[in-house]
Amino acid sequence: MRKILLTIVLILILLTLGTSQVHATENIIDEQNESKLIQIKENAAKTREEYIQKYGSNAYGTTAYVLNLIRIYSIPFCFLGIAFSAIYQYVIGIRKLDTQEKGLYMMISFITILVICQILPLAFAIVVKFGRG
Repeated sequence: MRKILLTIVLILILLTLGTSQVHATENIIDEQNESKLIQIKENAAKTREEYIQKYGSNAYGTTAYVLNLIRIYSIPFCFLGIAFSAIYQYVIGIRKLDTQEKGLYMMISFITILVICQILPLAFAIVVKFGRG
């Protein structure tokens, strides 16, 4: 019974906080930030067009562009995952052996994901450049 009441109170609190945030100002992005966003969008479109011209196909160019973005953004994501799993393995795992194994498996998984994300764009470039011959 206490869990149900606690859940209802929590939902009511979240609803009141959620409805108070709806009445924000309409002009959130000023002109300077808007110009920066437009510049970032144009740079991304330009880079994508360069990949399309480099690979000679819309599909191959877009795929190479996406794989490059995955390669860049996988590095911090995987390093955070490795650090988190190291905490599981070496800090929390000292007292709990099942948590230590969980940390080890997570670390192996993040390292594998990192290696795959770094090698996949290279493998794609080799297959497309030399495989289409």
